Parts: sequence; C-alpha cells; structure tokens
Amino acid sequence: MRYFRHLLCVVAFMFACISANAVGHGTDENGSIDLQGILFGHIQDSYEWHITTVNGHPVVLHLPVIVKSSTGWHVFSSGEFSEEADAAGNRPGPYGLYISGSEANANKICEKVDGAEVRPFDISITKTVAVLFIDAILLLLCVLIPARWCKRHRPEDPAPKGFTGLMTMFIMYIYDEVIKASLGKEADKYAPYLLTCFFFIFIANIMGVVPFPPGGGNLTGNITCTFFLALCTFIITNVTGTKAYWKDIFWPEVPTWLKVPVPLMPFIEFFSIFTKPLALMIRLFANMMAGHAIALSLSCIIFIMFGINAVAGASMTVVSVLMSVFMMLLEVLVCFIQALVFTMLSAVFFSLAHVHGHAVKE
Repeated sequence: MRYFRHLLCVVAFMFACISANAVGHGTDENGSIDLQGILFGHIQDSYEWHITTVNGHPVVLHLPVIVKSSTGWHVFSSGEFSEEADAAGNRPGPYGLYISGSEANANKICEKVDGAEVRPFDISITKTVAVLFIDAILLLLCVLIPARWCKRHRPEDPAPKGFTGLMTMFIMYIYDEVIKASLGKEADKYAPYLLTCFFFIFIANIMGVVPFPPGGGNLTGNITCTFFLALCTFIITNVTGTKAYWKDIFWPEVPTWLKVPVPLMPFIEFFSIFTKPLALMIRLFANMMAGHAIALSLSCIIFIMFGINAVAGASMTVVSVLMSVFMMLLEVLVCFIQALVFTMLSAVFFSLAHVHGHAVKE
C-alpha cells in the first residue's frame, strides 16, 4: 500500500506538470485553451524546448542552430529568433534566417533567395535530436553498468542486486522468453540488435511519459524515429534471409496457376516484405502519439469546462483527474508492451527468414 501511495503521488505530480505546461503553452490571444496548438506543439519537433510558464513568462531551453545558408555556415542559439511573429507569421532571426510560418515550411528555418523561400542545409540540435541523445546515453548506462559487473564476476558468483540485478533479470527475460523462443539456435546472432531495440524503445517511451526535462520528448511518437527502427529490421530480415525464404516469396508452394501466367502469389508475397516493417513503424508511432494526445486532452478538458462556467469546471475536474491518473498508469504499461511487441515481431520476422533452421526438428 505504501508503494502504491508513492506511485499515485508521482502520477499526480506528473499530471500537475502536464496541466501547467498545457495552460502556459497553449493559450491563444484571447486567453482560451488552444487544444490543437497544445497537441501539435507537443508532438511536433522544434528548435527550442518549452518547459513551462511561470507568471506568464515561458521557461524555455534554447538549443543550438547549425545551418548552411546562402551566406555560409552559421551556428547560434535558437534564442536569437524573435518570440513574436511578423505580419507574414515568420519569426525573424540573425543572418537573414527566420522560422517560417508558411504552410509548406511551418516551424522550419528558411531564408529568402531571389524572393523565394528556401530551406538551408539544416543539422540543428532540435528537441527530438536532444531527446535522442539523452535516451542513447541512458541506454548505454543501462547496458554498460551490468556488463561491467559481469566482466568482473564469474557465472557461479551470487546474483547481483540493485540496478544491476534488475537489468540482468530484464535482459534474461527478453532473451529467454522472446528472442530465444522465436529464433532458437539463431538467438545469439540477433540478440544484440533485438535487445538494443527493446531497451531503446522502452527508455524512449518512458522518458516521453515524464513531462519535464530530461523527459517530455515524444521520440517514438515521431514517425521518423519509428521509420528508422523499422528500416533496420527490414534490412536485417532480407539481407540475412536464406534461399528457402526467397524461394517461398518468388516461387511459393501453391498451385501453378497462381504463379503463372499471372504471378498473383509471388506479387502478394513480395508485397508482404514491405508491409511487415510498415506495420511495425505505424503501430509504434500511432500508439505512442495517441497516448500523449489523450493525456494532454484530458488535462485540457478541465480548463475548457472552466471557460464555460465554474460548476462545469469543478465537476469535470474530478473526472478528468481520475481519468488522467488512469491513463498515465496505462501509458506506463503501454510503454513496455509496445517495446515488447516491436522486439517480438522483429524476432518473428527474422525466424521466418530462416526457413531451414526451423524446418529441421531436433
């Protein structure tokens, strides 16, 4: 019961941070809640990291901008961009650069070249990139600390305790119950990649639930990140596939009339090569983005109802808080499930690409 109370306190604190961030970051010129602005402001990438608002003053972590424009390379802080937009909706900055307010290049750094709006070569450290670095550092710590213990101890020594013991249990669970169960003798070959996938996705999901730095970045809710992870699975699956795997794609064991003269089944099998990683990409992206959107929406309901009248706001506050606490607890579970599903399906795809290894009974 004591640990449950602590968990509720943590969730309540996280909910309060989300609510404060929503109010400070998502109000329009009339002072009302801009729900669409809050949702897209949290999901989309940006050149600055908005933390919260204190007494009407935004607390922002400005990130480095690194671009090569028509006038050469420029490195400066994103704080040099004006907070106020001009008549065209652009936020002016130094060196003729500005953050565009146009529909085609919204929230991207642009410049005017011969009267046309163009985007320079941009390798800036945006919020998503900063979160990626933080999650990568945490992943290295989660792997290197247990590895250091294992290097200094023998297998017959007592099991480790604390963080090392937790990570060892976690790693062995994923290896034994997911990787080895799917790949059998091929498990050791793919374990490094699959374990990296699981812990990177799980850390990124958990850090996305935390509403304050170094958390708060919706990394796996960014389709670029999930696309890269799915692309890695796609490449490994097809590069390491056996001859039997490719034979089942281009000449499957089906009646001949389904293969010639119209290659119906080969086309379906070849198309499935791309739909499998596509499903991985969309599933992870959609689930994590939806979780963030629901949590923010439940927080905003309170302030929207208070905008109607105090009675509606007070009555909705209780419902919204309870639903938000439930969603935050559910989101923690979803963080683990989505990392597990991505790893498990990747392992299954690898096993399907090794038909010979699973066709022989031991």
